[in-house]
Amino acid sequence: MRKALASLALVFGLSFSLSAAPVKTGFGEVDISPDIGMERPGGYGKGYHQAFHDPCKARAVVFDDGEKPVALVGLDALIVVKQHVEKVRKRVAEKTDIAPEAIMIGASHSHSSGPTGMVQQGDLDHADELVRDLAYDQSSSADPIYVERMIDGITRAIIHAWETRSDLSVGFGRGEEDGISFNRRWRMKNGLTFTHPRYGNPDAIETAGPIDPEVGVIAAWDENGDMIGCVVNFACHATASPRGISANWPWAMEKVIRGTFGDDVVVVFLNGNSGDVTQVDNASPYQRVGGRPDAMRVGGTVGAEVVKVILGMNPTGWTKEATLDFRQKNLQIPRRKPSPERLATCREIVREKPTEAKALNDWIWAKEIVILNALIQKEPIRSVEVQTIQIGPAVFISNPAEYFCEFGLQQKEGSKFPFTWPVSLANDCVGYVPTSEALGPNGGGYETRLTSYSNLVPEAGDQICDTGIALANDMKPDAVFEPAPTAEFSAGWRYGDVPPELD
Repeated sequence: MRKALASLALVFGLSFSLSAAPVKTGFGEVDISPDIGMERPGGYGKGYHQAFHDPCKARAVVFDDGEKPVALVGLDALIVVKQHVEKVRKRVAEKTDIAPEAIMIGASHSHSSGPTGMVQQGDLDHADELVRDLAYDQSSSADPIYVERMIDGITRAIIHAWETRSDLSVGFGRGEEDGISFNRRWRMKNGLTFTHPRYGNPDAIETAGPIDPEVGVIAAWDENGDMIGCVVNFACHATASPRGISANWPWAMEKVIRGTFGDDVVVVFLNGNSGDVTQVDNASPYQRVGGRPDAMRVGGTVGAEVVKVILGMNPTGWTKEATLDFRQKNLQIPRRKPSPERLATCREIVREKPTEAKALNDWIWAKEIVILNALIQKEPIRSVEVQTIQIGPAVFISNPAEYFCEFGLQQKEGSKFPFTWPVSLANDCVGYVPTSEALGPNGGGYETRLTSYSNLVPEAGDQICDTGIALANDMKPDAVFEPAPTAEFSAGWRYGDVPPELD
């Protein structure tokens, strides 16, 4: 087989790895649900969970070739930040043979999950009293009790996957679902681009960006043919929020997959580049239904496509061998700075309490500018990690952002891997990273607002994208393992090679 692949590589000029080794695979999951009463993340002020819908989890898969084991973690969380990831990596490295730089942790961006941000405890301790009040008391903040629960849960999920790894057969595949995700940015008649202009807006012309309909899947089976777990990659905001604590629409996706393959199947979900992609169709003439029905619609549809992809994987195309590899690079990217005039105006605005402010919307964005200025004083340049992890013919390319979908399509086009799957909000969070066009004269919209959450310079998106492609192409993909060919023709089916019989 390897000689045949080598010959094909020479004929077609392909560069495939011929060093695939036997791999052991393991899965693990741990419940990391927040408590009722803890903060609900995802806004610019404080909100609190008052109900429970379904558990939030940390789900992990480990692939081990005996030399370069790697781990992928799908996390039901709004965000995960660098200091939390570093703690997980350190703890896992102490208990396993997995190197810290071989662990990728991707947050699903569930707006109905636990309090992991936006503001981190300690980040603004250096600032004055006004800023500390705005950050810690008036903004969505990480809860240290919950953060430790999350870190411990991720660590235990990876270690369980490591300790239970075995000779599973692995299959790779992709599907397509283009009916439940939509680019939320629209070009307007005034020459700018707005977010969610809403149906019927006479000034909306067309969507300003793409979606990525690809549903990427890696599935693993035991010797009895029972599926143990799978990895799913799809790009869509997790904002179809059921009422209460929830993994958001990935909950319904898991429900559909488990309904087909068993209640113990571990579904590791890694969100693609969905910074400008949600489940909201601004071109729909019908009233939007949110909450649980919306989560069922989105997650159920994606889950059904995952099931279809898995069922379409011919067992003779499964493999127990794969090349494992990883790369990592930290970019140093400056923040955008508010002007002194804007900062002075904003400080005046936020001296009022939000309940007393004449224009709450203006107060929110003024608050963000004041907090951002304090963050810039402490850290004017952000360290931005880009990571690639290879499993056979597939490569996962991380970014720590609500990254625009277009960049993911560029990475897929520029990668030499048969399967290229971007993972957003992985290993850290630097907020929205739009295209340079979106931050240009004809851009605009929610994602381009300057806030304490989103503030990298316009060229950041291209730098992250190009780095991911370069890291991926520094590794050699395995060829896609093809199913066994049919036997050479000898005869047709004897029951079926007769003329019609009428009497």
